[in-house]
This record gives sequence, C-alpha cells and structure tokens, in this order.
Amino acid sequence: MEKKFAQDNLSEDEHIKDKSDFLRGTIKESLQNRLTGALDTDDVKLIKYHGSYQQYDRDLESERKQKKLEPLYQFMVRVRAAGGLTTPKQWLALDKLSDEYGNGTLKLTSRQSFQFHGILKRGLKPTIQAVNEVLLSTLATCGDVNRNVMCNSNPYQSLIHKEVYGLAGEISNYFLPKTTAYHEIWLNKEKVAGTPDFEPLYHHTYLPRKFKIALAIPPNNEIDIFANDLGFIAIEENNKIKGFNICVGGGLGSTFGNETTYPRLADVIGFTPKEKVIEVAETVIAIQRDYGNRSDRRLSRLKHTIDDRGLEWFVNELNTRLGWKLASPRSYQFISNGDKYGWLKGINNKWFYTLFVEHGRVKNEEGYSLKKALSEIAYIHKGDFRLTGNQNLIIGNVLEKDKKNIEDILKKNGVKDHSKLTGLRKSSMACVALGTCGLAFAESERYLPSLIDKLDVIIRKNGLEENEINIRMTGCPNNCARSSLGEIGLVGRAIGRYNLYLGASHNGDRLNSLYKEMLSEADILAELEPIIVAYAQERDMEESFGNFVIRKEIVEKTIRPLQVLK
Repeated sequence: MEKKFAQDNLSEDEHIKDKSDFLRGTIKESLQNRLTGALDTDDVKLIKYHGSYQQYDRDLESERKQKKLEPLYQFMVRVRAAGGLTTPKQWLALDKLSDEYGNGTLKLTSRQSFQFHGILKRGLKPTIQAVNEVLLSTLATCGDVNRNVMCNSNPYQSLIHKEVYGLAGEISNYFLPKTTAYHEIWLNKEKVAGTPDFEPLYHHTYLPRKFKIALAIPPNNEIDIFANDLGFIAIEENNKIKGFNICVGGGLGSTFGNETTYPRLADVIGFTPKEKVIEVAETVIAIQRDYGNRSDRRLSRLKHTIDDRGLEWFVNELNTRLGWKLASPRSYQFISNGDKYGWLKGINNKWFYTLFVEHGRVKNEEGYSLKKALSEIAYIHKGDFRLTGNQNLIIGNVLEKDKKNIEDILKKNGVKDHSKLTGLRKSSMACVALGTCGLAFAESERYLPSLIDKLDVIIRKNGLEENEINIRMTGCPNNCARSSLGEIGLVGRAIGRYNLYLGASHNGDRLNSLYKEMLSEADILAELEPIIVAYAQERDMEESFGNFVIRKEIVEKTIRPLQVLK
C-alpha cells in the first residue's frame, strides 16, 4: 500500500508525476508537434526520467529575441553506464551520434556517464533509439529516481575492485524504474493490454527528488563518496570484502540567498555485511520516498529529511524497517579524491591508461583532436573504455603489444602527455554551464582552462607543478562539478563574477568555506597568488593546500564536519 504524504501543498512536479500514467504524459504528442522546438510544459519535467533535459542555446538568446523567434530549443541526452563502462563498438556509436544529432562533442560527466548536447527535437527519438541499439540506455539518468551508480572505474585493479564494480552494476539494474513507458515512447514497443504498470519501490509518484548512490574503496575516494545520498565504503580484511560502511545524507546543491539550502556531506551510520547491501539501499530509498519533502523541491533531498527529523531518528527508522541493527562502522582511511594518470597493469596482466580529459569534453579543435584520436583507438582497440568520476577516461584492457599504438595515436592527434600538465590542471573539474545550461549564472567549462593558464604561471613560478591542488568550478551553486569539495572552489554569480571558496580536504571528507564574493578574474588571481606563494614557502611536509589554508586560518573549517555514528 502506498503511503499518503503528510504535506498539504504538494509541488507542481508532484501533480505532474501523479497524472503522468507512470511517466508517459503527452511526450509522444509533444514530439510530433512541429510548430515548436520545445515539448509541452509538463513533458519537459517528465522527459528527465527518460534521460533528457530540454535546454536552449543561450549564446543565441538575444539575437533570436530581436528577431521575435522562440529560443533555439535543444536537448541534452544522458547515457547510463554503471561504473562508466563502454565497449569500443558502443564508443563509436556514441561518437557517431554526437556528430549526426548533437553538437559534435561528447561530455564525460562527473557521475561516470555520457552526455550529448545540442540535439534538436526531431533528433531526440533517433538518438535514444540508437543508444539502446548498442545495449546502452538513457532511462533514469535524470529525474526523481536513483541515478547512475558510481564506483571505481577499474575492476582489474584488484579482486576487491572487481567485486565492488560488479555490485555497482547490480545495484544500478535493481533500482531502474519498472514502467514500460520508456520502451513504448522511444523503442516503439506496444503496451500489453490488461497489464497495468506498477512501481513496487518508487510507487506512482516516484521519489521527492533525485537520488545518488556510490561505492568507494579506500584509500581512494575518486568518486567523492560523501557527496551522495547513499554511499557504501568497502571494508577489506585479508584481501576480501567483509562488508561496507554506510553513509547517508550527502548532497552539494544549494540556492544563493536561501539559507535553508546548503551543501552537506554524508554521515557514516554503520556497517553492513556485503550480502545485505541492496536490502539496505532499498530501505533507505523507501524511507526517503515516504518522508522526503514533496512541497518544496529545494528542500527535498535525503539530506533535508535527515536534518529535519534527526540522524538518530533516521537510523532507528532504518533499523526498524530492516528488522536488524546495523553494526558499528569499521575503520577506514581515504587519502585522495583524484585520478592517477598513465599506465597501470591490472590483475589480469592487461594495461589500463588513464587519460586526462579537460572537464570531460571530448572534442576536436586545431592542434588537439581528442575525439578523432579516441575514434581511431576504438577501431583497433580490443578492450574497453571506462569513465572516471573526475571526468577523465581510462582506455582499458590493453595488451602489452598494443600500448605503443595507442600512445602514437594520441600523440599524432595532439593529445598531451599528462606528465607535461600541472597537478592543478589535472585536478580540475568544471560543469557545462553556459551556453546550454539554463541554470548557469556564469561560464565554467569554457572558461576554467584559460583561468588555469594564468594560475599555472604562478604555480610553476613557485615550484608547485607536481602538487595536486583540487580546483573546481561551477556556473551556479547546484554543484554539478562538486565545487564545494574543491580545495579551490569557484561558483558563478554573474557573467565574469565568482564566489571563491577555500579549504576543502584533499580526500573529500571536508567542505570548503566562502572566502570572497563576486570576484572578477583579476580579483581571483590577486587573492590566490599570495596564498599560493605562502603555501609553497610555509607548508608542512605532505600538507595539502586545503589543510594549509585551514591551519593558517585563511578560512575557518566548515562548521559541520563529517559525522560518524558510534
């Protein structure tokens, strides 16, 4: 029986879901309307569950207004790939689709999935059909459901990594919506008469908001486990997984001027045997389904449910529903949340090359043909491609004899060796922002590389080329590139103006703090240069940049540290 929600004033999104017939709405009819490049208003919300956001080209906004034209509506399509795995055949198919229907680029996201941008309405259905034809999907990559499940990208790093990677895929498949609407709308499947849809977990109005799950293997936290609604930290004993620490309530999005919204790190609440992971995850999701805020979407993530009712309440509710108690958390340690570049030999005696992809944008431009290079590699590659949580790419399962061919293709196409880049650049992330995201106040992906060019001059001058200082930029406080976990975080406030945040930990277990507001580029450089110089001269051995600015009291530690329930 579905729980009736206590809120009297449900948000408009809740009413849309309620009457959508399990996410169908009028999407079919909207797609056929040739009088506009947009979908009907309700369908704009519903199409997210199918893996797409309606956007428009903001670079052309003023010009089209002057000509009394509607915005140039276009769609982002996101591809689901648990742990970020694709085959060479799938890579080539996505590459082709980006040219045929998109803007000629691929975006590797901070959640280990692919995004197409610039797809017009008439190309939406062919794109989603083609994605499915190569055994990938766009289902539930957006919307109020469990999103793409993140984990370490390389299962051949150890037997532990292989097991956790397999579990991520199992979780991803288990929590997919059961509605047949996706197959009817996009894949031309007929609804079987007399068999109504039923969502045993999500029910007919799904979750109050998006839900994110990740799995991490200490000592590396490259997927930023504490930024997720639900995280599982692998606990290893004698080269075997004993189980997982459970952390709940992470989420980094906020709204300027609204103090009831905030970035929050997940709390570690207990330990579960590995065979109970899906049971725990399903129960956590069900609690959020039943108690999450359905009146105000800005306050609807699991972090708000926990803060409103209390962590102790949440754990008691979880234990009661499970019918057994979580054990106390086991000890663990994270040391970094960055990627390790270059070649790594796996336990299967094959090689894995982690390639730096600046802000995840796979493109061709003069002197740098990354998209072409990866296409050439895909034609000869007998292994796979793996996306990391830091918007980078692993060329995986390479035979010893094929390593040089891959290196030669990258070099021929102007793809720089990672060893020639500073640690700052290799530790950078940026969201898409302008000119496609309708929420962005400022540039991010298109601007951060040039800002790093200027910061690199300061970095090299002070002998810090090898230091991995995390720098992250977002065009708004929704935090898609996890700027709140950057040792240097920049959040757009207006065109050319950013808030500067400092002091996150290097391993992802402490948020940064606001340092200065509304800074121009000249202001950012002027503020950061003396801090970088001081860091070069006064840091302790192995001290990270984030810890240095806290020790020097340049900013205060975030008020609410990561909590561990004893």
